[in-house]
Amino acid sequence: MTHSFTLTLDCPDRTGIVHAVSSYLVSQGCDIGEYRQFDDPVRGRLFLRTQFTAPHEVDVEVLSREFEPVAADFAMHYAFHPDRRARIVVLVSKLGHCLNDLIYRWRTGGLSADIVAVVSNHEDLRPMAEAAGLPFHHIPVTAETKPEAEARLLQVVDEHDAELVVLARYMQVLSDQTCKVLHGRAINIHHSFLPGFKGAKPYHQAYDRGVKLVGATAHYVTPDLDEGPIIEQEVIRIDHTHDPHALQTVGRDAEALALSRAVRWHCERRVLLNGTSTVVFP
Repeated sequence: MTHSFTLTLDCPDRTGIVHAVSSYLVSQGCDIGEYRQFDDPVRGRLFLRTQFTAPHEVDVEVLSREFEPVAADFAMHYAFHPDRRARIVVLVSKLGHCLNDLIYRWRTGGLSADIVAVVSNHEDLRPMAEAAGLPFHHIPVTAETKPEAEARLLQVVDEHDAELVVLARYMQVLSDQTCKVLHGRAINIHHSFLPGFKGAKPYHQAYDRGVKLVGATAHYVTPDLDEGPIIEQEVIRIDHTHDPHALQTVGRDAEALALSRAVRWHCERRVLLNGTSTVVFP
């Protein structure tokens, strides 16, 4: 029986990196099945993702430890990942279109991950979560209780051993401290391109301006509100016949598409952080 793994890394670009990585994997008896690489000429860094199999059982910690001399020689940031499904906690408020889409993709095997719990500051989507057999955690949030609520949220994430938190139209701004705790493992869906129409009623603003494209942006959560590294964006063309309600309907489709792709790519280790942006190997 073969065992599958994924190696992701980035480092300053120079000659010999690919040879060093492939030589190490061959020395471990591994077979490379997929290899993707990007050389960033602006930042002078190389980004790499490779999937490989081993003909025998291999401990990820051993693989990582024995790779350290190679990594040190090239100043690499790297990680070996076993081939297992990621565990996701989904955060929602009252709108259920993104949660519904994620549940459907999870149940049909298209998410490359498992949803393990739903957290909300309202009770509205409890029936949807429980109908899917998911634990539903109601954590109300007010200005006074926000620290306690976020502490409970992080506790739920730990209790369910979740590696990714998905803000699927969760209408609360996470504190700087919580953003830092969840750095690189929290994805938000924004209801437009970033930058875009901010504040209340974005689709009404878009209608008033006569826009011809409706978009959505999936990005990592950072302390800088709606300015985290972008993973995926989706656009849908519209015209003057779309009133605010029609725009909202079309926009929700864009949100669900962009978010589901971002979640799947993250869980398949296809997204690498590159400063304030990302490198995505779809």
